[in-house]
Amino acid sequence: MLNIKTSTLLASGFLLLVLFSGCSSSKSSKSSKTSDSSKSSDSIQVTKIWDQGAHHAFTDLIRFNGAFYCTFREGTAHVSGWDGKARVLRSTDGKAWNSIALLSMDNRDVRDPKISLSPDNRLMVLMDVEAHDKGQIISRKPYVSFSDKAGNNFSSPTESAVDPKMVSASDWIWRVTWNKGEGYGIDYQVNGLFLMKTKDGSSFEKVSKINLGGNPNESTIRFDKNNKMYVVIRREEADRMGILATSNPPYQDWKFDTIKQRLGGPNFLFLNDNTLVIGSRLYPSAEMAGQGNTQHKSGVIITDLNGNIKKVIKLPSGGDTSYPGMVIYDGKLWYSYYSSHEGKTAIYLATIPLSQLRS
Repeated sequence: MLNIKTSTLLASGFLLLVLFSGCSSSKSSKSSKTSDSSKSSDSIQVTKIWDQGAHHAFTDLIRFNGAFYCTFREGTAHVSGWDGKARVLRSTDGKAWNSIALLSMDNRDVRDPKISLSPDNRLMVLMDVEAHDKGQIISRKPYVSFSDKAGNNFSSPTESAVDPKMVSASDWIWRVTWNKGEGYGIDYQVNGLFLMKTKDGSSFEKVSKINLGGNPNESTIRFDKNNKMYVVIRREEADRMGILATSNPPYQDWKFDTIKQRLGGPNFLFLNDNTLVIGSRLYPSAEMAGQGNTQHKSGVIITDLNGNIKKVIKLPSGGDTSYPGMVIYDGKLWYSYYSSHEGKTAIYLATIPLSQLRS
């Protein structure tokens, strides 16, 4: 039986929210103590860390210079809210969080901020920036913002160039993973799924096309110790099951394994040489008429290197939820996600002892 305890983050003092305009900090929020003082060291702890906006979604998480950084979108709605911004929070202990940036663009919707550490030791936030006309999306482009080397101040978002051989009106490079000085990401567009690479985040060039059916889209890349590339891919047509794609350098030929779970906002890490820890939205086995997304959960899927599921952990969540950030640190999986199970979408942080991830 999983032991899961929850607590709620309470604001301490007046919380100052500012658009990113050179001023980049706010007073911190501090978590309340869990009422149960007998927390065991092997229990899963879940804390709400932010709920100051109207709608929160699409998180990511990294640890840098002795602190956690959590990014997410803040806007008026999941979709049809054309005012999305990328917020960046920082915490040294995972309990008290400061807002240090709110990245925005006039008349644009900023979505899905993903944070990584660039080769020159700066935090890079990769964002999808959408333009709209009369409520319709007319373009999607990747933009980036960089911190200073202390991780304090973030630059205004700038557009990243996409390889002119395959650029389109809708290029969504969903997450960048760095390996040996180069960043790799998956660009999903109407014309298919493309593996891209960059040296500095300012431009991306095509590496290969990933020929996969089922309307593949959101994808996360990781590398093993031998530079073999693993990609977890969401699909929205055919059987909708997730896919684990693998390729060896130079990443032109692909092998596909089915993960027998529909995915949403997938992220993953290597737990060890033989095990993957996948964070995702968990869907019911069958959507029920009139239920909408009420049966959706956020959770962790433990698989082998071929995508065979060994274990699933469901976290306190529901409705509009998922899109996790993941960090393994201090014997725990630190797992950010958003959820609307308490009525309003908010950002949560789960700490999961690594012992809970063993099948």
